[in-house]
Amino acid sequence: MATSETGAGEPLVILHGLFGSRRNWSSIAGRLAEHRRVITVDMRNHGESPWDDLHDYPALAADVARLIETAVGGPATVMGHSMGGKAAMLLALRRPELVERLVVVDIAPARSHSSPLLLVKAMRRVPLETLSRRAEVDAVLAEVIPDLAVRGFLAQNVVTEPTGLRWSVNLDAIERNGESIVGFPDIPPGAAFEKPTLFIAGGRSEYLRPEHRAAIARLFPAATIETIANAGHWVHAEAPGPFLDAVNRFLARGAA
Repeated sequence: MATSETGAGEPLVILHGLFGSRRNWSSIAGRLAEHRRVITVDMRNHGESPWDDLHDYPALAADVARLIETAVGGPATVMGHSMGGKAAMLLALRRPELVERLVVVDIAPARSHSSPLLLVKAMRRVPLETLSRRAEVDAVLAEVIPDLAVRGFLAQNVVTEPTGLRWSVNLDAIERNGESIVGFPDIPPGAAFEKPTLFIAGGRSEYLRPEHRAAIARLFPAATIETIANAGHWVHAEAPGPFLDAVNRFLARGAA
């Protein structure tokens, strides 16, 4: 897995969401690194990490487990957004000895309501071989994706090489594993992660809703849920100040 590190102290591993990369978290990581060692990760099939045909949560959680074992050598605080949040939750449930505290950003331990396949289809429509600039990519995406923020997010996956443009995300693997990505693995009865856990919800997002609270309480009995009212799904990007305040309050409690 491709990673970046900054800061020193207690380790914090950050896992991005679908179509994201560790670069999306560089600003947040820099702020959090004032008091801890922050490791940002490119998940498999994203960014600079290797591609693989398999892209489900057991595989993603196993990747992160190996990273913590080799790069940290002991338990770490793990924070994940969306897809990364589901991987972090499964890691905590299956390998609790590797997770000191858990932060889950705008995702629930349940099936998500939206599918990545529409975005994959939109990205496949872009004739990268005939384009040379991200602005041209945005223009093609705009034909099917009206939201400027979503287009900008997807366009960050465009890499410029001497031979032209290419996607840094493995669209074939995302499409093939789409059902696994929107789902969440079945957890055996009685299994739970009992260490401190924070769920951060975007007030304008539909990914973490009141009906998910029962599952959260069952699987993460020490969890608290904070809602950032004026943020959508990309809470950390849309409301970085309140997001950092919530994370730092939680980490301070956990260190007490």
